[in-house]
Amino acid sequence: MKAKEVPQQPSELQEGQRRALYAADETGAYGVVPSKGWHVEQIVNDQAQEVIHHAVEEARQLVLQGKASPLKYHMARCQMTPGLLAETAGFWRWQVSRHLTPQVFASLDASKLQRYADALGITVQALCAVPKEP
Repeated sequence: MKAKEVPQQPSELQEGQRRALYAADETGAYGVVPSKGWHVEQIVNDQAQEVIHHAVEEARQLVLQGKASPLKYHMARCQMTPGLLAETAGFWRWQVSRHLTPQVFASLDASKLQRYADALGITVQALCAVPKEP
């Protein structure tokens, strides 16, 4: 992309903010060029947010139906996989997978719940609950 072609359209950036993009100048040398954004970027980000919200809502519904533990909802909300949560909280991945079932999650002791809460950046009380409404 040439420096003159760098998009300067409205995007998710707040007023006065700019994003740095690399583009070629008139001599062909690459350098950093500020950009206000690009409408295509806005569309893609909106679509990604919709997918994330759908996954979080699906997890919330599973918890409310008693098919999954609240851990599944909070993991989806934070966009974490069982592997990432396991690494962050200090568990094995298979343990996290087991803890996604309501019966096993209900039997976790306070120290394990606290490790999950710390990894997810919430309180233990918040970890053990999900919102009734989206």
